[in-house]
Amino acid sequence: MDFQWNLVWSSVPTLLEGAVLTLQLTTIAVSVGVVLGTIFGIMRLSRTPLRYLAMGYIDFIRGTPLLVQIFIIYYGVPNLLPRLFTTGIQPYVAALVALSINSGAYVAEIVRAGIQSIEKGQTEAALSLGLSSTATMIHIILPQAFKRIIPPLGNEFIALLKDSSLVSAIALEELVRKAQIVSGRTFRPFEVWFVVAIMYLIMTVTVSRIVSILERRLRVGE
Repeated sequence: MDFQWNLVWSSVPTLLEGAVLTLQLTTIAVSVGVVLGTIFGIMRLSRTPLRYLAMGYIDFIRGTPLLVQIFIIYYGVPNLLPRLFTTGIQPYVAALVALSINSGAYVAEIVRAGIQSIEKGQTEAALSLGLSSTATMIHIILPQAFKRIIPPLGNEFIALLKDSSLVSAIALEELVRKAQIVSGRTFRPFEVWFVVAIMYLIMTVTVSRIVSILERRLRVGE
């Protein structure tokens, strides 16, 4: 079977549209995930009943497949709350919510580990100087923790970038869904999926390089 380069070039614009949507979904989801993860990561370390809420959230999300979570948001929530979602949930919204919630659980564990890596003596010193626990966490602990968790956050971005392909199951036209459409139209799956693989490779390698640059600039670990 001859490799049809003309098909590759003709399919690139359509696949690029899907790649842009994939990057958009991943960027927003990880950004929201960082916020959720920071909140639940701190809750996980607290000595209040809130830690059990955080543990339940983290364990449920990390212990169930992302595809199931997407289906719960897209199909399950409108059935549970029909008055609020009379016309259902848009695929884009469902995908974004599911990816954000999923990312939040993984980031929570990353943040927890980052906070625990900071020496306890710094917290004790800050408290002895009159800072409150909240001020100590915001101004002393979190800035240092975030420098240390940049590499695992980069890995989380890459993992979610690839896992976002699962939203094609609810007909959202990101990169994989676009590839399915083009492949079905041209009957040339090898060329189409080869281009998709290269696009994912370019995106993941680029993210890895950006993370490496951030590590060097922030001098992580020093």
